Amino acid sequence: MARFPTRLALLGSAAALTAGAIVPAQFVGAQTAGAATDYQWVALGDSYTAGVIRAAGDTFEARDGCERTDRSYPQAIDRDLGGLFDLINVSCGAATIENVTDEAQFPIGRHLPPLSEDPDYPFPPVPPQSTEVGADTDVITVGVGGNTLGFADILTKCMELGGENDGAGTPCKEALGAGIQTRLNKVSQEYDRMLTELHERAPKAKILTVGYPTIVPNDASKCGYGDLTQFGTITQGDLAWLRTDVLEPLNKTIEKSTGTQEAASFIDLYNSSRDHSVCDDTKWVEGIVTLPDQLSFVHPNALGHRNAAEHIEEAMVNAIG
Repeated sequence: MARFPTRLALLGSAAALTAGAIVPAQFVGAQTAGAATDYQWVALGDSYTAGVIRAAGDTFEARDGCERTDRSYPQAIDRDLGGLFDLINVSCGAATIENVTDEAQFPIGRHLPPLSEDPDYPFPPVPPQSTEVGADTDVITVGVGGNTLGFADILTKCMELGGENDGAGTPCKEALGAGIQTRLNKVSQEYDRMLTELHERAPKAKILTVGYPTIVPNDASKCGYGDLTQFGTITQGDLAWLRTDVLEPLNKTIEKSTGTQEAASFIDLYNSSRDHSVCDDTKWVEGIVTLPDQLSFVHPNALGHRNAAEHIEEAMVNAIG
């Protein structure tokens, strides 16, 4: 999903995150078998695919402003199954469904150091991600929808209203609740169109749609009001509303759209990450700030991407038989 609004600057480098890249035994043979013939895999999506949070030792996979990092799940899978799949990763931070389907995107990334004299600063637009999909594509993974819903804007508004109400009540639900279904309807319509476009571009490809992980715990009282490593000034009442009326319906909308396409399958990351929300002790999604000094604005860390990789790997191998 989108990074925090650009008026808030990136605060610095992230604390180190570690996750072992263990290849399940059933994939070892697949790597060997794939040495002679690679299958083409195109990874599409927003920042929950691209990575965005940069841990110590991470590198950006391409300096085009899309902020694809080397611990994102496409890169983790590529290391695990690189002998089997030829990866084309065009995921991009802040991408909407339309940016995947047919609309060019102006990337949100910035050169480091920020005051670069590079003539390409800021980064030029990138083409619609679907342009990398073609007749030779065997597997497509796509994780997108949160920015079309406007999730980052919703979070920002919830923090603002929660601060004004000193953590009491559900001010965000009262302000935005009536419009959520309209947002979800937009996601559904655009997702359907995207899947149709991808299938037309790659008739033989298996499309794997990737849902979003658990972000808010079932018990919102786990989240401390005002804690920037969690959800800042969003009230506990609004966090419960975000879970039940925004995030869970978003995944259901994506899953329902996926079910309309015979060549597509939905990958659920929500249940496997249920005990690893922003407010759990072992979190797979960071809060507003990742200590000591990085602004993450609710994105998966390396552990979250490792979990996604393990679920997606299995589906990819099954997709090619």
